[in-house]
Amino acid sequence: MDNVIRIQNLTKHYGKKRGVEDVSFDVNKGEIFGFIGPNGAGKSTTIRSMLGFIRFESGSIKILGMNAVSEHEKILKSVGYMPSEALFYPAMKVSDVIKYAADVRGMDCSDEAAKLCERLQVDTSRKIRELSLGNRKKVSIVCAMQHKPELFIFDEPTGGLDPLVQNTFFELIKEYVNEGATCLLSTHILPEVRKHCDRAAIMREGRLIKTDTVENLIHSAAKYIKLTADGKTEEYMFSGDINDLIRELSGKHIENISIEDPSLEDMFMHFYEGGKERV
Repeated sequence: MDNVIRIQNLTKHYGKKRGVEDVSFDVNKGEIFGFIGPNGAGKSTTIRSMLGFIRFESGSIKILGMNAVSEHEKILKSVGYMPSEALFYPAMKVSDVIKYAADVRGMDCSDEAAKLCERLQVDTSRKIRELSLGNRKKVSIVCAMQHKPELFIFDEPTGGLDPLVQNTFFELIKEYVNEGATCLLSTHILPEVRKHCDRAAIMREGRLIKTDTVENLIHSAAKYIKLTADGKTEEYMFSGDINDLIRELSGKHIENISIEDPSLEDMFMHFYEGGKERV
């Protein structure tokens, strides 16, 4: 099975408010797939639809070859999901929360949980109410990873984590992926995508506007132009034949020019803001 996730024409509205519209993409086995967009772009709605937490109006979703609507309970057994907000019973001890998450699955995950707690420096003796946001996030990571699922789905996972823990988190993801798992990483933090993801999909206002390898998103045919000519400075994306650009500029008095591959941040802002482009 090549496609671990297959979403076709997913549409979900919240009354008159925007949800997602006609979203389609695949995630292949063994990938770390970035799902990019600012808050409100439709990422969480897509994920909740995938996991059967909300009903969608039209389209189809298959996870691990199973139908997300009729087989969502089976899907959840093979998925490690970490929501954007780490909420637990505040009076419970961390050790009890982690064991409870394993017991719900009918599994003994004690060995893997102990390894994860050591790597992430989780204090299992404390109560949830005593934990900072970052430490609650670490507990959530353990709960999502301890059963070694086939598919990880992380929704804005690194908010509140210090840089060392973030590094450990991504090391763990790569270790599990090397063992055969797949990961969907929903985030608005572009350096994470650039550094860790194989491919990415960009969401904007409930619609998917681009899916490609991270390398192609950065090293696309488009070029980032910064030009000072005839006393005027311009910055724009150029996606046409570079010889046409040279001919266009030949009649100008050029004081300074740089032509570069855009960064992932430049590409994202270009797609998201409908940035200036010449063809």
